[in-house]
Amino acid sequence: MTMETKELSLNEAYAKFYNLSDHLAVDEVIVKWKGRAIFRQHIPNRKIYKLCNESQYTYDMTVYFIRDSHSATDMTATHATIRHLTSRVEVLGHKIFMDNFFSSPRLFDDLDRRKINSCRTVRPNRKDMTRDFGSKQLKMNRGDASLMIRGGFTALVWYDRHEVYMLTNMVPPPAEGNFCDKSNSTVKPQIVERYNWHMVYVDNSDHIVKLLDEST
Repeated sequence: MTMETKELSLNEAYAKFYNLSDHLAVDEVIVKWKGRAIFRQHIPNRKIYKLCNESQYTYDMTVYFIRDSHSATDMTATHATIRHLTSRVEVLGHKIFMDNFFSSPRLFDDLDRRKINSCRTVRPNRKDMTRDFGSKQLKMNRGDASLMIRGGFTALVWYDRHEVYMLTNMVPPPAEGNFCDKSNSTVKPQIVERYNWHMVYVDNSDHIVKLLDEST
């Protein structure tokens, strides 16, 4: 049985025996790999991208191969990965969290068209990100938050020890201004706190797998 066939069988079983909760997260995990490949490579581990929920259940996953890193269409490899992982939850109104490795405005719009809400950090130099949305252009101080809003789409930049860029359509836009307490310590905006809370799903799932591995 090939790696691709095993992956498909597992994902079909995940979907068959479990209905997901509303909040999901996508992230990568690194696993040891001793198989053979028909192409030259020097990577002793494999990246697996997983879609998990708050109970750490893995609902879908895909294995990253170097030969798959370039899409035949204009869709980036990371965009195609998310499209694959979310194909079973379209139009169901799920809320998905992911980090800036996957994130882009184009992916955000694609998920929105498929009725999937999302919240993610994003790199300011990603394609289609506005170039005037940054701490230097906005002259931000520590604790400041600034927004750009387009319909139900919110782009947030919050300045702590460094800039944190986020895209979301899950909640009403957070307030702009300075998020510092009376002692001048920064206070995370609610959307940042929410993102941090949900992004641990995949890490927790991976931790459970490792514990089960060690016990066998």
